[in-house]
Amino acid sequence: MANAAGSKEMLEYRGRPLRRKDNILYYGSMSDKYIIMMQITDSKKVDDMDVATRVSVQLQLTDPDLKSRDRVVKKTEKSGLYAAMDVAAVWLERALSAK
Repeated sequence: MANAAGSKEMLEYRGRPLRRKDNILYYGSMSDKYIIMMQITDSKKVDDMDVATRVSVQLQLTDPDLKSRDRVVKKTEKSGLYAAMDVAAVWLERALSAK
């Protein structure tokens, strides 16, 4: 989203960055050890809006030296974005607080 001055406002959810690129959402910061990747795998039209009906959620390590398949720590699939965001927030919080 851009404001009138043209600068971009960064979305946050529960105090952590939330970014979207096409049908993939990234939750968390790449400077942390873990990040969440959510991929919208199915959606339906409600009025004039696409609403996510199936979302794949993955807790991933941010280590750039690992292959992408080796970065995945946990994964699940949820029906709807709200359920996916709830799981994502809990998984990320637990992963980042475990020392």
